[in-house]
Amino acid sequence: MGIVDVNPESFAISLTCGDSEDPPADVAIELRAVFTDRQLLRNSCVSGQKGEEQSAIPYFPFIPDQPFRVEILCEHPRFRVFVDGHQLFDFYHRIQTLSAIDTIKINGDLQITKLG
Repeated sequence: MGIVDVNPESFAISLTCGDSEDPPADVAIELRAVFTDRQLLRNSCVSGQKGEEQSAIPYFPFIPDQPFRVEILCEHPRFRVFVDGHQLFDFYHRIQTLSAIDTIKINGDLQITKLG
């Protein structure tokens, strides 16, 4: 759960396999909210290679200076992503070993109020 900043540009939420920077950790899923384009982009990065970025969503769910709740469910064979209780999209797994996902990275124009 969090609150979007008053004048946001973007924020990102990533689930990764560790936090190594050299070599970079595999990214199972990265969600990037871009406010100028009203897009919620998602991608992965496996063995240093980014996958094909996905952008289709039914609507942009984030509002400046408002709270939100993101839920990422890990199911077979996909992540199912919800914002404020509404399913926005599925993202099919691109990494082989889901048990290696052990790190969450959050950065950008938001304040975290609760992780669970």
